[in-house]
Amino acid sequence: MSTHTLPADVVASLEQGLAAMSLPADLAGPLLQYLALLDRWNKTYNLTAIRDPGQMVTRHLLDSLAMAPFFSTGTLADLGTGPGLPGIPLAITHPGLQVTLVESNGKKCRFMREAVRKLALANARVAESRAEALDEPGAYDNLTARAMDTLAGIIAVGGHLLRPGGRLLAMKGVVPHEEIAALPAGWQVESITPLQVPGLVGERHLVVVGRG
Repeated sequence: MSTHTLPADVVASLEQGLAAMSLPADLAGPLLQYLALLDRWNKTYNLTAIRDPGQMVTRHLLDSLAMAPFFSTGTLADLGTGPGLPGIPLAITHPGLQVTLVESNGKKCRFMREAVRKLALANARVAESRAEALDEPGAYDNLTARAMDTLAGIIAVGGHLLRPGGRLLAMKGVVPHEEIAALPAGWQVESITPLQVPGLVGERHLVVVGRG
């Protein structure tokens, strides 16, 4: 694996975050490689509004990894993944999880293909498509969307991808009571879990919605 070119304080921030989240220290290597690639591409292609690698550690990597305890194996479609968040960190963390990175923006898809190739992520694939146009009905155990839409909006564009009994795992700030009240028929909240993201100011919750 090639070496990264990130400052020592960025490396230390990630290592401390992994320890605080009780995640394996050896995840730091591939995560830093992904971060260095994202930082390099971002200078030219504007893949994310966050420019500082130190902020990327907290707001991209650790925020994505807060979802890690809720997955192990199976299939996951990450809708509107942008440059691969949270899908690529989750694929790094869980080699037994098959992740489809769903994104319609061509330059972000080119970046993700390069990241998947450089990181040799055999369990990740890029689907260059809008979620509603992805013709893989019932193919996934789980959906996620980190900052894509309301719960009902995510279901409207991606609900067809879930198998019966599948789950939507949506990252939210405060508990989205109005969104929960607006869920379509046949969908119900299974759990709401507060998440602790090292260094992140403000509330973070994972809302799990099941398909009846």
